[in-house]
Amino acid sequence: MTTETTPQGDVDDDQVVEEQAVDELSDADEATDNDTAADNDTAADEDTAATDASGADDDDDDDDDEDDDDEDERLIEEGEIAGDYLEQLLDVLDFDGDIDLDVDGDRAVVSIDGGDDLTKLVGRKGEVLDALQELTRLAVQQATGDRSRLMLDIARWRADRRERLARLGREVAERVLASGEKESLDPMTPFERKIVHDAVADVDGVVSESEGMEPKRRVVVLRSS
Repeated sequence: MTTETTPQGDVDDDQVVEEQAVDELSDADEATDNDTAADNDTAADEDTAATDASGADDDDDDDDDEDDDDEDERLIEEGEIAGDYLEQLLDVLDFDGDIDLDVDGDRAVVSIDGGDDLTKLVGRKGEVLDALQELTRLAVQQATGDRSRLMLDIARWRADRRERLARLGREVAERVLASGEKESLDPMTPFERKIVHDAVADVDGVVSESEGMEPKRRVVVLRSS
């Protein structure tokens, strides 16, 4: 098993893995008699004020850079904690896989690839994967004291799902644009709906919105007015 840092089996087997996983497993000037001297004093004061303002801007930029660095370090730490936890879990479950750590925006991302039968850790419709992700987030929170939004992917299930949903969003948007008839998609999770919304937003002349209540909330695509 290797760990790198870088910028769905039979129904019975799935059930056993899910049970094992669960078990192991939210920043004025002073006047003088000399007019020329007064002008010089005023100019000096303006230069000083400009320098102070520039210095304040530089300090703000430095603070922003420090905040960004702190956030990156926090996400990297989350990924490393998650990687250690998942490595031990894979050993307990007797699964092989390469663990890859990354940062995507404001989330730490951990991916497990390369092992045999890893789809058993994904389960039907990603159910086991979702459970493992929540357990991993809890492990990170226990270690850091902060709520984690870490994303876990196994055998590229989420990555492939993202690509399929983005393609679906574009295709539906283009059909709606051509026909003028709105279309409703199947119920999706908030994560899946966001992918579709983003894809639809790339097509001019159409918009998307969510309708219904969880867990049957769905994306509806229609022409923009």
